[in-house]
Amino acid sequence: MYEFLILNALVNGIIIGVLYSLIGCSLNVLYGVLRVVNFAHGEFIIVGSFFGYVLFTTLGIHPLLSVPIAAIVFFVVGYGLYYVLLPRLAQADDPETSSFLMMYGVSLMLGAGMLMIFEADTRTLDFRFSPMSIHIGTLYISTARLVALGVNLVVVGLLTWFLYFTLYGKAFRAVIMNREAVQIIGINIHRISAAAFGLAAGLAGITGVMISLVFPAFSPFSGPDYTLIGFIVIVLGGLGHPIGAIVGGIIFGLTEQLSIVFLPQAMAPIVGFSILILVVFMHPRGLFGKKLLR
Repeated sequence: MYEFLILNALVNGIIIGVLYSLIGCSLNVLYGVLRVVNFAHGEFIIVGSFFGYVLFTTLGIHPLLSVPIAAIVFFVVGYGLYYVLLPRLAQADDPETSSFLMMYGVSLMLGAGMLMIFEADTRTLDFRFSPMSIHIGTLYISTARLVALGVNLVVVGLLTWFLYFTLYGKAFRAVIMNREAVQIIGINIHRISAAAFGLAAGLAGITGVMISLVFPAFSPFSGPDYTLIGFIVIVLGGLGHPIGAIVGGIIFGLTEQLSIVFLPQAMAPIVGFSILILVVFMHPRGLFGKKLLR
């Protein structure tokens, strides 16, 4: 019996962990390039969930078709939002603290906006794949979760390719490593920063659509939970290092799912935080530190 539960927990832990990795990757790109602690990231993700929900319920657009639409729309909005919110913060005495306070305000505004439009009711994306689950031996895997895993792996793979094998991606990594040196050699830091904000927003939109498929419900109040998960993942993997977030997300997803097997469900977050504290004590820069991107 325990073998069956452990196997299911491992599979679901990897699937959910890859989804958490996507949250961590987008937060890491944003912090690494802009040094902005985005406390509104969870709200961006839930806006993405509602975006997919509205496209499906009003226009009948398949959730998988909503993924590229969300990526494009959120990228454009994020790119423009950078120029509205962030350039003037560079003139502040403490830009990081100022950005923290500003993004916290943005999170409150987004949460209030979703509450006003969609009210406090929990929403569910009433979409079913056929078949609903796949049977492999004693293992039953939700088709929606398998599809989400495939989409997330493709997105993470494309992000890795972008960061390591494209000129723009290498510019991102250069800014993450040494922002001042990049400006000295003539790279337009504002254009890179706006693209990073747009990329993080686009990834948040994709994540939101995937969350509406993987988890049974979401509401305007769900944003802070995903913001917290994102910060746990990036601290585990290494702050400012997008690829380290992949391993951090999978570790946290596996820990969460395996804890549910052996402990009461309410204990799962405690175990996750315990691992986080242990990693911070043993390796303050995260599991990978700066060496991963060099």
